[in-house]
Amino acid sequence: MGRRYGEDVLAGDWRRRKVIPEVDAEADLVVEDADSGFCGAVVGFESGAVVLEDRHGKRRNFPLLPAAFLLDGRPVTLRRPARAPVPAARRRTASGSIAVDGVRARVARASRIWVEGVHDAALVERIWGDDLRIEGVVVEPLEGIDALVAEVREFEPGPHRRLGVLVDHLVPGSKESRIVAGVTSPYVLVTGHPYVDVWQAVKPAALGIRAWPVVPPGRPWKEGVCAALGVAEPADMWRHILSRVNTYADVETPLINAMERLIDFVAEPG
Repeated sequence: MGRRYGEDVLAGDWRRRKVIPEVDAEADLVVEDADSGFCGAVVGFESGAVVLEDRHGKRRNFPLLPAAFLLDGRPVTLRRPARAPVPAARRRTASGSIAVDGVRARVARASRIWVEGVHDAALVERIWGDDLRIEGVVVEPLEGIDALVAEVREFEPGPHRRLGVLVDHLVPGSKESRIVAGVTSPYVLVTGHPYVDVWQAVKPAALGIRAWPVVPPGRPWKEGVCAALGVAEPADMWRHILSRVNTYADVETPLINAMERLIDFVAEPG
């Protein structure tokens, strides 16, 4: 009678006698270790074992044994993919944005960004050029901002014709702050940075110096910087500065914040 019903179906390791499906341990596949109950996503392999990471960031290694894991509650055998795809690193622009490949530059909007001079325009192009072309925003240099109020009026800003203005040395009590106060259109955003000139918005470390020279009041700032650093002409100094700027990491945070605000403002639909 003891063998009337054959072997005890619960005896032994019944789980491993079934036909267990094999599953590729692709990245981010969530499985549970059948013995310990540890549940996590596949994040890699180490010494022949699969590495799982749970939702708290804890990682554990498990050997790739038959039927050692549960997938959606069902036993599976994990196997290392024959050729694990290596995800391509996301390419970033000089501004730190994720590059959009295969997209043509947008036709220029009516909106514009104005900067104080050609040096400002060149530096903005160096860092934010890719972003501006995707957004269809043109940057135009001014010859200073003394006539800013009149130039803004002539531009005729509106819902679909926005204007952003980047101003050097925009600090409380400065001449620049008094001029900017005269611009009141809701379709114009004027912002800037605290540096005397856009040169100074470049980090000294990018140029291999400890700090920007202190120029005595009354002396033209660029000429004073050149004299202190032993450079004959401001044009030579500017070429050197621009050549050392490769990404947003080479300029100071106030300039970055100002430009990001301006791009967002002029690219916003009316």
